[in-house]
Formats: sequence, C-alpha cells, structure tokens
Amino acid sequence: MIKPALRRLLAGLGLALFALGAVAEGYPEKPLRIVVPYPPGGFNDTLGRTVAEHLGRAWNQTAVVDNKPGGNTIIGNNIVAKAPADGYTILVTPLPFSALPGLYGAKLPYDALKDFQPVVHAGSTQNVLVVRNTLPINSVKELLDYARKNPGKLNFGSTGSGSSNHLSMELLLAMTGTKMTHVPYKGSAPAVMAIIGGDIDVLFDNLPNVLQQIRGGKMKALAVTGSTRAPLLPTLPTVAEAGVPGYEVNVWFGLQVPAGTPQPVVTKLNQEIVRILKEPDVVAKFREQGVEVVASTPAAFGQLVKSEVGKWNDVIRNANIKPD
Repeated sequence: MIKPALRRLLAGLGLALFALGAVAEGYPEKPLRIVVPYPPGGFNDTLGRTVAEHLGRAWNQTAVVDNKPGGNTIIGNNIVAKAPADGYTILVTPLPFSALPGLYGAKLPYDALKDFQPVVHAGSTQNVLVVRNTLPINSVKELLDYARKNPGKLNFGSTGSGSSNHLSMELLLAMTGTKMTHVPYKGSAPAVMAIIGGDIDVLFDNLPNVLQQIRGGKMKALAVTGSTRAPLLPTLPTVAEAGVPGYEVNVWFGLQVPAGTPQPVVTKLNQEIVRILKEPDVVAKFREQGVEVVASTPAAFGQLVKSEVGKWNDVIRNANIKPD
C-alpha cells in the first residue's frame, strides 16, 4: 500500500511531467530569435538563416535572425546567456566559442559550460592550410623545414585571437616546435586578400572561405585540418598525413539555448532542427560550402563543447595567447 506522503510525491511528479509536456506541446507560441554573433555573410549566418526559414515554415511561426557581431562574439553570446530560458532565443555557436574561456577567463560575462544548453551539433568543416603563390613552398614538410631554419620570419594571418584559423596554426606550431609571426585581421575577407596580395605568407582558413581562391590559383593549398580528406579537395592531404601525426582540427557549428530551458522544449527543438538538417536540399547547400551535416543529439553536442573548451584552454595557455 502506498503511503500518503509517497502518494503526494508521485502525484506532484505527475503534475510536473504533465506541465512540462504541456510546455512543449504549446511551444512555440511567439516569434523565435536566432542570434548570430557575426555580421551577415559566412556560414554562421547561413546556418542561422536556414534554420530560421525552415522552423518558421514548419511551425507556422516567425523566426528572425539577429546578427550581433562584436567583442570577439562575446556580445551575441552574452545576449543569449542572459535571455529567458524558454526556448525563444537561440544562439548559433561555432568552434571559437570554446576558446573564449581560455582567452578571457574570469572576464567573460557568462560561463560557457554552465549558462548554455546545447541543442544540436549542426555540421563541421575543415580549415585549409594555404600559402601565398610566390612562396617557394609546396608541402607541409617544406613549410615546417623553412620555419625551423627561419624562426619567426614567416607571417601567418588569422581572423583574430581565438579564431579557429588562429588556433589551428598555434596547435601546428606547438606540435612541431616551430615559430611564425601572427598577424591578426578583422575577419576572413581581409586575411584572404592579404595572402593574395603577398602581405602575409601563410593562412589557415575555413574551407568555404578559400575554396574558390584555391580553385582559381590565387593561393597554394597544402593540407586540410580534419581527420579525413575534404570531399571538395580530395587530392589534398590532411596535416596528419602530411607529416604531423595526431594533428586534427574540426571546425564545428551548432545551436544552443540558455541553460534552464525546459528539456521537452530542447528535445522538440533538436528533433525539428535535425529533421531540417537532413533535408536533401539543406545537405546539398551546406556541402557546396564545404560543410558536412552532423545533426547530433543535445548530449553529444554538450560533450563536444566540453572537450573543446579543455583542448583549447591548453593550447591558449601554452602559447600564451592574449585577446587582440
């Protein structure tokens, strides 16, 4: 026989579960806001707008993209961290999110692991290691040999401290005991123009950002950063294949909501976004930009973010990287 106290507890749990189910059933009841912590253009913006368009159509609800660049993405991230935990404010989250704790420490206005609830690892791409056309280097081995003989002489560009291309280079330098001089730029476009114009020697950048320039012969590609070759550049080796065993950087993109968002809402968001990401036209659209769809569970994305925070904390600390 169930005791009265236990009966009341079970009844309370039943009511709570019913309430949570009702929350998910009624969600969304108002417009959704997808915060992209970058300017319009680039894959983060593409991801946000693709999800907004399809969610709006599937749920017959307005979904708007809100570009909030600035502060090395901290401005946009913080907006979502401080938003109500109701599933109506969603953050586009790329790899650099995991580097910010190592760069800023206690100065971050939010906790990267405690203030967000991962929803889905949407997709991944790779960075490509490229050199200027006039540099007499045609392989990773030749690049590293030159760097060892001429420490600090080569200049490498990035889109800023803590960006995925900056971290990709710092990891390569750390693993190979080489030195190059960092030249940060405000975004991919000026960094790409700098290597085309000969102002810098070396650059890692997202595959979508340099694919056409590589195909057009405006720069020389040496390797990609992933564990496997890029389908759009199948003859190009990985950095690991090219002589740096264990090297790997996968440039990931995902979506998060504020911590405390009801789990049924997170589940509903995940299931719908996964369905969207697996639509053939979305898969093809992303692949054309060098991004492979992943469409993970919230738990799998949470594990990825946690492991990446630890990985890049170590790289940033060992290389003594400071914010721009």
